Formats: sequence, C-alpha cells, structure tokens
Amino acid sequence: MASKPNAIKSNAIKPGASKLSDRLSAAKAEGRAALIGYLPAGFPTVDGGIRAVNALIEGGCDVVEIGLPHSDPVLDGAVIQTADDIALRGGVRIKDVLRTVQEVAAAHPEAAVLVMTYWNPVDRYGVARFAADLAAAGGAGCILPDLPVEESGEWRKAAEAHGLDTVFVVAPSSKDARLAEVTAAGSGFVYAAAVMGVTGTRSAVGSLAEDLVARTRATTDLPVCVGLGVSNAEQAAEVARFADGVIVGSAFVQRILSAGEDEAAALDGVRALAGELAAGVRRR
Repeated sequence: MASKPNAIKSNAIKPGASKLSDRLSAAKAEGRAALIGYLPAGFPTVDGGIRAVNALIEGGCDVVEIGLPHSDPVLDGAVIQTADDIALRGGVRIKDVLRTVQEVAAAHPEAAVLVMTYWNPVDRYGVARFAADLAAAGGAGCILPDLPVEESGEWRKAAEAHGLDTVFVVAPSSKDARLAEVTAAGSGFVYAAAVMGVTGTRSAVGSLAEDLVARTRATTDLPVCVGLGVSNAEQAAEVARFADGVIVGSAFVQRILSAGEDEAAALDGVRALAGELAAGVRRR
C-alpha cells in the first residue's frame, strides 16, 4: 500500500483555513445538520469510485469521507469489509486514494473531502509525506479511528503544518475525562459512534447517541457528528435533531453492491439516497 504516488497538481487549501469547518458552519447557518457520506476508494474500481463519490456530493452531501481500504478493517462491518476486499483485489493503492481525493476536490470545491484510514498505512507511507500529499490533493483532513490520542503527536504536527484537520472518534463507552482528552486533541469535528460495535446499517439509531453527543459537547466547542447505523431519511432526521452532522457509509456501499455490475444504477442509487438523507437533515 505504500507505493509512491504520481505527481499531484496542488489543490491545497490556504494555510490556516479549514474547509471542513467552513462546510459545517455553513450547514449550521442554514439551521440544519451537515450530511457526511463515506465510500472507500477503488470501489468498485478506482474510476468508478471517483464517480460514486461525486454522486454523493451531487445528491446533497456537504462532506465526503474517502476510505483507504485495509486488509484488516477491524472496526468495519461486513458491508464495508466487502467493499474494501473488492478494492484491494482490484489493486487499489494509496496513490489511487490520493487521486480520488484530488479529482473529487477539483470537481466539487464546495465540499470538504476527508480521508478515513487506519493508522498502519499512514505510518508505513510516511507521516509527513502522507500529510503533504493529502493536502496537495485538496484534502481537508483525516479521520483516524484507531490512532490513540497519546500517540498522535507526530501526525497532528504534520497535519497542522499543512492545514489539515484531525478527526478522532469517541464511543458511548468513553468516560467524561477521556472525552475531554480526545476533543482537546482533535479539530474539524468529533466523530461520535452512535452504537457500540462495528459499522453497518441498523433498523434504529442507538439510544446512547444523544447522551454521547451531550457529554461530548460539554468538553468542546467542536461540532459533534454522529455515525454508525444511519441508513434512511427518518434516522437522519432523528440524529439531526441533536447532532451537528449525520454520517452515512454502509448504506451507500450497499446501494453499489446491490447494483452489481450496473454502474448507472449504482450511481443513481447513491445519488438518490444522498438526496433522501439531505432532505432528512433539513426536516424541522
């Protein structure tokens, strides 16, 4: 996964600016939660994945997370594991992830483009190198679900040097003192896992989510965005009532999987779902 990327034309944001904060603030100014969509790079192919992420934004996502496929995605459920496996068998590399960021950021300058990745690929690629290349591609930041705050100093220094936000994940099991430690180290927003366990769509949003958001807000002024389980407009509206952002991943991946080899149907499916979810976060 650590192959050297091709030369990347710089789409980097200006030092000190935060595209992610701007997008979340714009949604708040409209009196609504932001919609954040996730898809892994290279799924179902690199080019097809780029078109799929573009479709998320066209459907109404304010922010997109581009996953860096991993051979052992321990925090992801079966749906995203399947997508990662397809991408890896297709030969996806970090250079393809960066290319996805670059093309999406160039096509949709109004959106904030993040990378969501486990720590090991970043460490192997080179921390400073990854931060520089992500910023040059137009990335707004990185979500690092398995990087402990205590071990994040090198990354945060590199990210700050390139104007990148660092998003950490908190869970219902997090004690208040731990929430304060995590939120003090992060930027952009706080990713609040609505339920315990791995990613995946669920029939109902976890009951612990609202309490976790309230406890997290008590420690920080950062927006708190909720993910893990949201799959339809009703759930999006429910979460938008108490969170600053609604994060959806597995439901988008499932739309592509269900379409099989019909790419047009896959793109229509994710674009339509994004539209439904965008309407959900706008419900009063």
